Amino acid sequence: MQRGTALVLSFAAAALATFTLWQSPLFSKTPRGSDAGTTVAEVNHAAVWDAQLPDLAGQTQALKQWQGKVVVLNFWAPWCPPCRKEIPGFIRQQDSLGVQGLQIVGVALDEAEKVQAYADETGINYPILLGEMQAVALGQAAGNRLGGLPYTAIFNRQGQVVATLVGELDEARLITLVKPLL
Repeated sequence: MQRGTALVLSFAAAALATFTLWQSPLFSKTPRGSDAGTTVAEVNHAAVWDAQLPDLAGQTQALKQWQGKVVVLNFWAPWCPPCRKEIPGFIRQQDSLGVQGLQIVGVALDEAEKVQAYADETGINYPILLGEMQAVALGQAAGNRLGGLPYTAIFNRQGQVVATLVGELDEARLITLVKPLL
């Protein structure tokens, strides 16, 4: 329990630091060569696709099983307000675009009981994976160097990253990013 609390506190501190940096006038929200608010971080593709994390039922799931689909890999926590705000859009788009090859995969950074309660409350309809340090390592491999939440990496059907985003990904932006890939 203490280890879980320390993990949550470290992510909260990282999220606050990321938010503070993001709001700073020194930080450009529109990187050169990318769409507004979206970048393409350096990603260790092999580490991402080789990753295996437990799901809410405790079964180990390999990310490789979703290769060949458009994968939205979203790192989040139930205590994170922007994470909670973007999840309903993810649910709707998994319903709407899942048959066309969209697969949203959530990687939750909190205790399993809290994640399960939130997933049940909101009706999350896509796989949720759990992990402590493994999830942190996966986030780093997926380009999340600062550890901010929420963090989203979008992969095309060939398994290559096409967009990464620190912060809330609203539903309209999600559709804009994934539709051309389907």
